[in-house]
Amino acid sequence: MELYYSLSVLIVLASFFAYFNVRFLKLPSTIGVMVLAMAVSIILVIFGKVFPNPLNDVSALIKGFDFTELLMGAMLNFLLFAGAIHINLKDLKEQRLPIMVFSTVSVVISTFAVGSLLYLLLPLLAVKLPYMYCLLFGSLISPTDPVAVLSILKEAKVRKSLETKIAGESLFNDGVAVVVFAVILQLAQDGPDPTVGYAIWLLIKEAGGGFLLGVALGIGASRAMRKIDDYKVSVLITLSVVMGGYLIASTLHISGPLTMVFAGLIIGNFKKRWAMSPITKDYLDKFWELNDEILNAILFLFIGFNLLVVKDINNYWLPGFACVVLVLFSRYVSIWLPTKFIKFREKFSKGTIKVLVWGGLRGGVSIALALSIDDGPYKDAIIAITYFVVVFSIIVQGLTVGKLATKVLSEEKTKSVSV
Repeated sequence: MELYYSLSVLIVLASFFAYFNVRFLKLPSTIGVMVLAMAVSIILVIFGKVFPNPLNDVSALIKGFDFTELLMGAMLNFLLFAGAIHINLKDLKEQRLPIMVFSTVSVVISTFAVGSLLYLLLPLLAVKLPYMYCLLFGSLISPTDPVAVLSILKEAKVRKSLETKIAGESLFNDGVAVVVFAVILQLAQDGPDPTVGYAIWLLIKEAGGGFLLGVALGIGASRAMRKIDDYKVSVLITLSVVMGGYLIASTLHISGPLTMVFAGLIIGNFKKRWAMSPITKDYLDKFWELNDEILNAILFLFIGFNLLVVKDINNYWLPGFACVVLVLFSRYVSIWLPTKFIKFREKFSKGTIKVLVWGGLRGGVSIALALSIDDGPYKDAIIAITYFVVVFSIIVQGLTVGKLATKVLSEEKTKSVSV
């Protein structure tokens, strides 16, 4: 009953904020919901001493949810499947090399760039954080969040090849990021030192297992839908792929997110045209689009209200904003370096690199990973700094990436005409 009550409150708030945003703010839906949740959080904090009950009630509601388990164990699987099922595999194949490089090599480069620069900077700001915890922050903040990226890109008018690079990278970099995070977390918390072989095995098991399971689920579901062509049963089959697939991935200790990505790509591309009538295809697309919108609203509501559970956030304003600059600089280095040393099929212009850097949004995944760190003297600092970077990324970068892409595209057209 208590869980039902909590979910009911969240749905009501999400629907109210979504309506208010569409009616008055007219921001992209996910950003609008998060901004309103943050505004309510700030009001509750300001008036919390005068009216403590509302603040305590909302804080208790948010703390009652295990955000890490809720996002990484449930919502992320639905959101990734919903995003992957709408991606054109042909477009993805055309950009496979940059996507593969940016989702692996770039994540590692960014992790060490962020961690090393943060370790040098924090003593100047009177904040103590050991080098391993700086690297831990680097690992959780380096991957671009597929949920944030896909939801924002829907409303940002960027050219198709660039959109595919950003979306593809965000879908696939979770596997590498989680492995890097797990290895560094083990080192930081004085666990047994993981060897290089252990790290490679962990990566192969997580990513390879996710690939094999996702493909198997995708092919099996597609064949089942081809034999019946019934939209009600087809929707149930895709639901079983997401929910049952997560249970199998958890049992086998392989990447649930990657399982959902590959299953969604298979169902959304290889068999959709052959297995479904236009009616079934239309219902399936609309069902997952609606799921995507609802879960995104709830997720970004959570991100906004997480302001209430970040301890001593006022003490981290300066480190937080400094880390925004560090993360953007490290993102630039992690994108720029591979374009200089790897021969991609198409040349990356300065404008394209700018859009890739600015379009690499951080979101709920980074917050969930930060919250998953065991309690200790450095956890609060990491959570607070992560929150600053995520909020800046979603609001500032999310609202301006479309304008930047339009400007870059316009400049490139002008140059090509003049040449």
